[in-house]
Amino acid sequence: MKAELIDKAYEIAKARYAELGIDTEKVLNQMQDFHLSLHCWQADDVTGFEVQAGQLTGGIQATGNYPGKARNIDEVRADILKAKSYIPGTHRLNLHEIYGDFQGKIVDRDEVTPEYFQSWIEWGKENSMKLDFNSTSFSHPKSGNLSLANPDKSIRDFWIEHTKRCRAIAEEMGKAQGDPCIMNVWVHDGSKDITVNRMKYRELLKDSLDQIFETKYDNMKDCIESKVFGIGLESYTVGSNDFYIGYGVSRQKMITLDTGHFHPTESVADKVSSLLLYVPELMLHVSRPIRWDSDHVTIMDDPTTELFQEIVRCNALNRVHYGLDYFDASINRIGAYVVGSRAAQKSMLRALLEPLDTLRKYEAEGKNFERLALLEEAKAMPWNAVYDEFCLRNNVPVGNEFIADIEKYEADVLSKRA
Repeated sequence: MKAELIDKAYEIAKARYAELGIDTEKVLNQMQDFHLSLHCWQADDVTGFEVQAGQLTGGIQATGNYPGKARNIDEVRADILKAKSYIPGTHRLNLHEIYGDFQGKIVDRDEVTPEYFQSWIEWGKENSMKLDFNSTSFSHPKSGNLSLANPDKSIRDFWIEHTKRCRAIAEEMGKAQGDPCIMNVWVHDGSKDITVNRMKYRELLKDSLDQIFETKYDNMKDCIESKVFGIGLESYTVGSNDFYIGYGVSRQKMITLDTGHFHPTESVADKVSSLLLYVPELMLHVSRPIRWDSDHVTIMDDPTTELFQEIVRCNALNRVHYGLDYFDASINRIGAYVVGSRAAQKSMLRALLEPLDTLRKYEAEGKNFERLALLEEAKAMPWNAVYDEFCLRNNVPVGNEFIADIEKYEADVLSKRA
C-alpha cells in the first residue's frame, strides 16, 4: 500500500513540475548519474589500519566515542555496505592511504605500493563501488607541523615520495575500474603562532607539488585542497585558498572545495562560477561546519542546497565531482553516513528541479519581483515526493524507514564490538 501512495504522490508532483516546464523523469535519470564518493573514515574516526598507527594528529580531530566503531578492514567494509544499502543510486568510495590492506606488515608511508590496495580494488568491483584516493600526511612520527613544506630535506623528501606513490596507486585503481580515480592532496602544514617565513614555506610546498606531479597518468585525476587552519596550527596555513587557486590555475589542476575550509560566513557556492572559468574541474568535500571545520554530518541546509544549485546553474554537472567529508563519532556512524548522503542527494535533486529556464527569462527581462517570487514558490514544490520515488525505484527505504533498521544493526552488530 505504501508503494502505491508513493507512486500517487509522485504522479501529482510530476504534473505540478510539468506546469513549470520540468520533466521529473529526466531529473530522476540525472540523479542516477549523481555519484557520491563516500568517505571511508566516518566508519572508524580516521584511524586506519597501519600496524604502527598512533594518535590522530595534523590539526584534525574526531570528537565523541559512540559505541560500535569499526576496528578492522572487514568491519569498515561491512559498515560501508550497510550504509550503501540505504542510499539510492550507485556511489564511490574515497580511501585514505592509511586504509591499505597491510595484513599485519609494517609499511611506512614512503614504501606503500598498489599491492596493499589490491583487495580494495577487488572489493570495489564486487560491490559496484569505484574508488577515489587521498594521500595521508597526518598521524605519523614525521608529520609534525610541516610535511611537504618542511625545510628539513629528508622529511620533505619522505612526504614527496609518499605522495608520488599514492598517485601511482590511484593510477592502478583507475585502470582497474575503467574510470579515473580522483586523488586528493591535502596537507596540514602550518604554524600555531606567528611565522616570519610565510614565503619560504609556500615556495617549498610549490616545489614539492611540482615534483609530485611530474609524472603524467591517464587513469587518475589530481585535486588539491586548501584549508583555513587546523587545531594547533591556527596562525598560518601554508596551503591556503589563495595558494591553491594560484597553483591550480597555473598547473590546470582540479581544485577541491571543502565546505568546512572557509570562513563560516563565506559562500562556497559563490566560488563555483569563478573557479570553473579557470580550472577544468572541481571536487567537493561536503560537510557541515559549525563555527569552524567541525565536520558535522551534512544536512539539507541552505549552504548545501545553494552549492548544488550553483553547479546546476553553471551547467557544470559534468565538471564537478562529489565527495563527503565528515567524521562524527558522537552518533551512530552508519546513521551519519546515511543522513549525510541522503541530504546531499536531496540538495542536488532540489537544484535539478529548479525552474531555471523561467528564472533566467525573468532575469533577462528585468522581472526581478517575478524571479524572487518563483524562487520562493519553488521551495514549497513537492520535491520530496520525487525523492521518495527515487528511493522506491532503487529499492531502498523510503522516508524514515531506515532508522529502525540501523538501530537493529546497532543492536545485532555494533553493540558487540568491544
